[in-house]
Amino acid sequence: MKKSKFKAVVLLSGGIDSTTTLAIAKDLGFEIYALSFRYGQRHSIELKAAKRIAKRYKVTRHLILNIDLRKIGGSALTADMKVPKRRSFKELKEVIPVTYVPARNTIFLSYALAWAEVIGANAIFIGVNALDYSGYPDCRLQYIAAYEKMANLATKAGVEGKQKLKIHVPLIKMSKSQIIKKGIELGVDYAVTHSCYDPSASGIACGQCDSCLLRLKGFREACLTDSIKYKK
Repeated sequence: MKKSKFKAVVLLSGGIDSTTTLAIAKDLGFEIYALSFRYGQRHSIELKAAKRIAKRYKVTRHLILNIDLRKIGGSALTADMKVPKRRSFKELKEVIPVTYVPARNTIFLSYALAWAEVIGANAIFIGVNALDYSGYPDCRLQYIAAYEKMANLATKAGVEGKQKLKIHVPLIKMSKSQIIKKGIELGVDYAVTHSCYDPSASGIACGQCDSCLLRLKGFREACLTDSIKYKK
């Protein structure tokens, strides 16, 4: 198969949003370089999902980097704090939860920026969206626009005019149900994805954390059935 001359670094967590974003980048004809992180999160199940997805989409390379954000803490995903459960959708929009990892997208995008410069990629894809999300400040369009402006001032390739970086956020104005429908249209198998913040040791989703609630809401509004397992 002939490779595209356009390369893209795609941030891949193994969840619905990042998987759909990867499928969109692939459909647009980009040669995919997937980037995932072992950052001290509560579980490694999402990385197993990311590996499955990268293999399924036959990405050119899947890089998993180790960053221990547990030493910084400040989040229920990286410290000994309880994951919020059964929050209302009103609460999801009004209160930034303790599952917010301080500056996580900034950290992840910085690694993606470095890799993009090395491989000569002009595109970074990240699956943030500003509709059905948990209120994280680094999922907003104004944040992405500001980061993109900074990114083009921050690299040797940018200063020399060899690289004009674009950060693609194809899901930014989509609801979770719209994201799922788009993924289905592109042939995404959501059974291999993982979203839960607090799964069992065997990887079964709790069904009550913010991420599970938003996932279930998305499938329900899309009139589809989520095929992953949830705790009864």
